[in-house]
Formats: sequence, structure tokens, C-alpha cells
Amino acid sequence: MALVSTDTKIAELLNELHQLIKQTQEERSRSEHNLLNIQKTHERMQTENKTSPYYRTKLRGLYTTAKADAEAECGILRRALDKIAEIKSLLEERRIAARMAGVYSDTDPPRKTMRRGVLMTLLQQSAMTLPLWIGKPGESPPPLCGAIPASSDYVAKQGDKVAARVKAVDGDEQWILAEVVSYNHSTNKYEVDDIDEEGKERHTLSRRRIIPLPQWKANPETDPEALFSKDQLVLALYPQTTCFYRALIHTPPHRPQDDYSVLFEDTSYADGYSPPLNVAQRYVVACKENKKK
Repeated sequence: MALVSTDTKIAELLNELHQLIKQTQEERSRSEHNLLNIQKTHERMQTENKTSPYYRTKLRGLYTTAKADAEAECGILRRALDKIAEIKSLLEERRIAARMAGVYSDTDPPRKTMRRGVLMTLLQQSAMTLPLWIGKPGESPPPLCGAIPASSDYVAKQGDKVAARVKAVDGDEQWILAEVVSYNHSTNKYEVDDIDEEGKERHTLSRRRIIPLPQWKANPETDPEALFSKDQLVLALYPQTTCFYRALIHTPPHRPQDDYSVLFEDTSYADGYSPPLNVAQRYVVACKENKKK
């Protein structure tokens, strides 16, 4: 019954999102006429080679209208982004509820029966669909945007992906990609599943062994301070694996869709580091161990 009501809510939100997209296009079409007027006014001024009080007054009015149009379109787009975030949240709730009931789908099969390539594709899709933080003018990026860590009292929710420090079979400790199952407020400990061995490898870990992954991508063009800088030590998910390893930032992202370029610590290379490898913002977190091994 709960799943049905969730489906209904998602359908309603999708319809609202569709209407907002139509409004955006209508707003954009309406503002294009004004932008064309601005362009034509500038062309006339260049032809006449003068800036008269008439043109100054006209341009001031046109630019005021253009600013208001842009703010109106921005408002609609923000409402659309809120709808998308709400839809994604409901889809995640539905996924968790279905999993607890033992129901799986083609897009979310049990990890223990999943082919390796399918899991890697899902992880890549998760990184690509991580929302970009778009703040208002003067607004600072929040915790868990890019390189900004979670607040000290933050508790990861059920279903959240985290970097978890666990003891391997050989006794060594390693950072793995895991999914939060639960958090016990009495003991301050998490139960997490290894993303590669869901349900089979469950770990009970203290908070200090958990690093929440970013929930938003940082935009290098507007919020470069929310990104790791060159030569900064981080933990990064090694390509085609589900383990995090120590690495140095080689090149931060230049555009919102770009990945980090990182140099993994690797003693098989003369300088102790691998060649540059790309890792998505989703899978790069601050390294808790500052000393070089």
C-alpha cells in the first residue's frame, strides 16, 4: 500500500515538473523579444555613433525588464530542481522499502547476484546524476557539497553511500564503498553493508570509521572553494573497484561536469604515484590520515 501511494506521489510530482518546464520555456520565449530589443537598440546607437538621453532611458528600461525576466525564470528553475530532489528522495525511499521487503528490480538487483560490470555502471550513473549545488547570489555551499565535510553532529541516513573503514580478511584495514543500514544513537555506531557484497558483508562501525559522501557536486565556476585543491591529500575510489585509496589531487574539475584527476599512492612507480586517473566528485573525500604511508 505504501509503495502504491509513493508511486502516486511521484506521478503527481512528475506532472508538476512537466508544468514547470513548460513555464520555463514560455518565460524564455517572452524574454527573448526583450533581449532582441536590447540588441537592436545597441546596433542603432553604433550606427548613429551617439548615446543620447533617449537611448540611455530606453536601455535602462529594457535592462530592468531583462533582469526581472531572468529572475522569474530562475525562480521557476529552482522550483523544478526542488521537485526533482523530492522525486529522487521518494525513489530512494521506495528502493529501501522494497529491499527490506525482499523485492528487487532490474535497475536494482541484489548485489550478490549482480555482474561486476553492472555494479560499475550503477556507480558511474550515481556519480553522473549527483545534483549540482546551485546557490542564490552570496549563498555559501552547504556541508557535503563537494569537498565541504559533514557537520560534526551529522548522521548519515539509511541508504546513504559512505566510505567505511573495515578490517579485511588478511587483517589489514581498508576504506570501502558502503551503504548505511542503520545508526544506533545509544552506541553511536553504524551498521553498513559493503556495496560489493550487500547483505553478506555487514559491518558495525563507530562514527570515526565513516565518511559520508558528497550529496552535491560543487560548481568550479561559482564555488571553487568547495573543491579540493591541487596536491591535497584525499581518499578516492579507484576506477573499476569499490575501494578508496589515498591519492593526491592532480587537477581539480574546471567545469561542473568534469571529474578530478588524481594520483594514487603506488609503490610500483618510481615516484610513488600512479599516472593521473579520473575520479568523479561523488567518490572523492577528505583523507583522515594525514601522514604519508
